[in-house]
Amino acid sequence: MINHHPSQLSNATLDNWLSYLESIHSQEIDLGLTRIAEVAKRLSISLSASKVITVAGTNGKGTTCAFLENAFLQRHQSVAVYSSPHIERFNERLRIDKTEVTDQPLINAFEQIEQARGDISLTYYEYTTLAALMICQEISPDYIILEVGLGGRLDATNIIDADIAVITSIDLDHQAFLGDTKELIGFEKAGIMRGDKFAVVGEPSTINSIKQHALNIKARAIYRNVDFSLQENTDNWCYQSNDLSLSALVKPNIPIDNVATAITVLNCLSLDVSTQFINDVIEQTKVAGRTELIQQQPHVLLDVAHNPHAARNLVKALSGYKYKNLHCVTGMLSDKDIKGTLSLFNELVDTWYLATLHVPRGASAEVLSEHVSGNRCAVNCFDNVEQAYKMALQRSEDNDLILVFGSFFTVADVRKLYF
Repeated sequence: MINHHPSQLSNATLDNWLSYLESIHSQEIDLGLTRIAEVAKRLSISLSASKVITVAGTNGKGTTCAFLENAFLQRHQSVAVYSSPHIERFNERLRIDKTEVTDQPLINAFEQIEQARGDISLTYYEYTTLAALMICQEISPDYIILEVGLGGRLDATNIIDADIAVITSIDLDHQAFLGDTKELIGFEKAGIMRGDKFAVVGEPSTINSIKQHALNIKARAIYRNVDFSLQENTDNWCYQSNDLSLSALVKPNIPIDNVATAITVLNCLSLDVSTQFINDVIEQTKVAGRTELIQQQPHVLLDVAHNPHAARNLVKALSGYKYKNLHCVTGMLSDKDIKGTLSLFNELVDTWYLATLHVPRGASAEVLSEHVSGNRCAVNCFDNVEQAYKMALQRSEDNDLILVFGSFFTVADVRKLYF
């Protein structure tokens, strides 16, 4: 840990910087744009040379970003994607043409931010967002995709005016910061919209706060089940909008809703899309920690699902797998809806392997155990994810399925055993 100003260290590493950033602001989450906007102004940050797509939503942000990224690359256009949190390495947070940013550009950006901020206090997330924006400005790719960290209206990414705003889904999560109804949360997400710019809303239900905000600022809003829709068939699916019809689309590795939302974004950009083009991108789009199959016999499936909405999608995805017994390795953060998330699996699970997460806000295995049903299944508690996972492997047969889910931290702890 650096206990003094890192500019005094001529050879500060990225890890040195990250330790320093964790120490300089009293709150992990401190919503508001005043501080970061002032520092961005001092740094003269502008992304006007690129088309910017900002993606908000309770779930589905990462997979929507990944699909758009692959679509642009398929068209030989350059693209930067900024997302959070990372699973294993901090550098995952910024990809340029699908390659993680190296340490040095981040260190250079941190040094400039540290000089520019003066006595303005920035959170770890605000600091890293500014660094990503500076690197994107320097590279000037054709497209920059910004994944919102939390909410939208007051998220650090919202200092940038998006050419297209995307809202993937609305559900209850981070209620302490965003409100405890879909309408309140919807209003926060809608804050990324801009007047006279496209706003693609992939949430299938009507959220009045989003519609009202879009009307108030005169955004060019496009709504799921009004302006575009999808229809699932047994072997394929179809996409339909006012001016685009695609049939015989293959089933994706990511949630189908997010593919439909991404197709709508591509259409807003007047890009020529065909069934063949979309199918090619679907084949390419697999995202770490999103229904990621990392082992056969027994099947080992990883998913970062950590709220009821994502859990429902995961339960639906499980229906596509054939297995004898389901073993669930789960660790969660204490401020998530643990009961609402885990209860969706109670009828499916044969054995629970519950793990304590040793991170800030991590829940203990014993707390998780209060919210799972032991009527038809065995419940085991472990001190950490690795212990829980190794026991699940030991007790599984070749035709079983081990599902690892509940948090980015849970998935990261298993993923590091393989990659």
